[in-house]
Amino acid sequence: MIIVTKWFGVFLCDRERVRRHILFEKDPKLIAVKLAEVQRGNVLPEEEQLAQKRVRVADSRLSRLGKPEVFDSSFIKAEDFGYTMELMQKVMVELGKLRTREPLSPDRSIVQAIRAIDDLIESINISSERLHEWYGLHFPELGDYAKEEKYAELIGRHGYREQVLKAIDVQLESVGAELLDEDIIVIQDFALMVSELYETKSRLDAFVQKRMEEHAPNLTALLSANLGARLISLAGGLGRLAKLPSSTIQLLGAEKAMFMHLRAHKAPPKHGIIFQYPAVYRAPYWQRGKVSRTLASKATIAARVDFYKGEFIGEKLREDMEKRIEEIKQKYPEPPRKETGRELPEAPSRRRNIKGEYKRKRQ
Repeated sequence: MIIVTKWFGVFLCDRERVRRHILFEKDPKLIAVKLAEVQRGNVLPEEEQLAQKRVRVADSRLSRLGKPEVFDSSFIKAEDFGYTMELMQKVMVELGKLRTREPLSPDRSIVQAIRAIDDLIESINISSERLHEWYGLHFPELGDYAKEEKYAELIGRHGYREQVLKAIDVQLESVGAELLDEDIIVIQDFALMVSELYETKSRLDAFVQKRMEEHAPNLTALLSANLGARLISLAGGLGRLAKLPSSTIQLLGAEKAMFMHLRAHKAPPKHGIIFQYPAVYRAPYWQRGKVSRTLASKATIAARVDFYKGEFIGEKLREDMEKRIEEIKQKYPEPPRKETGRELPEAPSRRRNIKGEYKRKRQ
């Protein structure tokens, strides 16, 4: 006997016959509530009611009721039980409304925030480069005294070279050209816009830091809030990240390099986005693969503990990882020697082969 759940009811079947069944009420909203529970992975009361001792199930969601089994239930048709296609359409509409109104999981906001930060970084880099090139016509030496947001802030507040020199308390003779007042005003407006981008990025960073500490504390303690959020974003959510093996987490963000390895037989990648972790990018090239593998295994544990609401073990994971990295440094202090393969015999030239074949043919 096997339990099969359709959109209009639950059925207990024996091969191609229905032994018992419990039909849902013919109300689109009530049926939509039942189907929403099924999509969330919950077991319906009707399914528990039909469950027996030696029952099997057609859905892995019901594995606690019985052993899952592949079963063709196409013989159970809605029209045989008085359910129409028009009713099914109304049920699907109600189900869509119900699921879209559900509250978002916290990691969805984290994913959107970290993607917004990446977009802002790209905009800031392009706009800052343009600001340096534009204002550099007037005051090229400012880049030696102010960097990043400070550079944009000084231009936005003061504009003119003389006022900027007073603000930074520097005396020098600039080689820049003189600009018209209306040019300076336009550059100031552009610099203020760049400053606002920097401020927006700072607020988003603080938001990601707070959300990650609340919902992924172990991953945050191990990797940092930004890097942990990027792993969650690449995986598509904390739940999906927790279900990935460590080998996959190690290569998240290196999909292009992996495809090149599979297609063109290039060297396989050793790390993905976790290359941003200081212990990985500071390690010598021959140690990076081992360090990134260690980091990915600890990140897997941290993600699973965070997703299933376990205890805080982030500090312990970090200590264990640092010990393992020290062991790697001591065990592999020197780069591996490159093995020199034996030389292959020189292939005979094609011209010699052609002449030989020609002589044989004439003979």
